[in-house]
Amino acid sequence: MALKIIEHKVENYEKVIEGIDEEIGLHCFIAVHNTTLGPAIGGLRIFPYSSTQKALEDVLFLAKAMTYKSAAILSGSGGGKSVIIADPKRKSPKLLHAFAEVVNSLKGSYVTAADVGTNTNDMLIIKEKTPYVCALPIKGGSGDPSIYTAFGVVKGMEAVAKFLWDSPSLENKTILIKGLGNVGSKLAEFLFWKRVNLIVCDIDQEKVELIIDQYGAKEVLESECYKTPCDIFAPCAIGRTINEQVASTLECQAIAGCANNQLATEEAGKILFQKKIVYAPDFIINAGGIINAALEVSKEGYNPIISRDKVITIYDILLNLFMKAKEINVPPEEIAMELVEQHLRK
Repeated sequence: MALKIIEHKVENYEKVIEGIDEEIGLHCFIAVHNTTLGPAIGGLRIFPYSSTQKALEDVLFLAKAMTYKSAAILSGSGGGKSVIIADPKRKSPKLLHAFAEVVNSLKGSYVTAADVGTNTNDMLIIKEKTPYVCALPIKGGSGDPSIYTAFGVVKGMEAVAKFLWDSPSLENKTILIKGLGNVGSKLAEFLFWKRVNLIVCDIDQEKVELIIDQYGAKEVLESECYKTPCDIFAPCAIGRTINEQVASTLECQAIAGCANNQLATEEAGKILFQKKIVYAPDFIINAGGIINAALEVSKEGYNPIISRDKVITIYDILLNLFMKAKEINVPPEEIAMELVEQHLRK
């Protein structure tokens, strides 16, 4: 059976397509949210969604978050995302090649990269069938973006520390990382060298034990994760986990993590604000990866020094945002959205 591509009309999205190849087992969605500032860049997520609707909802949320992220830090790219409904352990070159043909149908308005369930080796396979791939581990490529994402989160945490405790030092602060994937595990390594008291939580016990052995972290069970006192809580797994109940339960002074779309609802953000828990908007603090990948498709080409220095600016962006939010007594995410809208208008 030939590859089928179906377009879905979704309000406020430039293009949303569904790709199906039953013979190969491909069922994917690509959402292009906004290309005002450049081609939409966003990773490919492979995940065994429980339904087609769940996959569509996720790709829409993630694509919009990429627009916010790219606009907030002026990466030179727009916002998009893709998902394949599948078990990532069962992915194959045929599946990735078929996905590449779906990417080709968008003629460059969307550029893919690695995300949850994919890696840079997968991107090399996709590259065999489409030029619209970035974050490649090749000469002139930016490689795995996760280390830049993790480094950016560290800079964001230092901005939180400066705002709350008048010093950017994280030494002796207690930081709880929920989720030890590619980014969360690298974040743990960075924080170890910052002399942080690490607490970790993940459903994969092998990952937890590795971080405990390597960095002397303490473990907390999933059931106790949100109730555990800490200075900074770092969500680094799936998004939309901080709902009203979780926000009411958290025993921390700040939230600063790697995950996308951390707040499940606006109401959850209001509860955090009422509790005086500082929230570092996810689409700014975790923008290091898109900063790095976007340089690869820029006119000048990839330069790791430029990438590093731009990721460091996450510190100043967030600190200024926190100060302005305090001055006018509004949640930081409101100021962050104003920044995004201002950049998109310009």
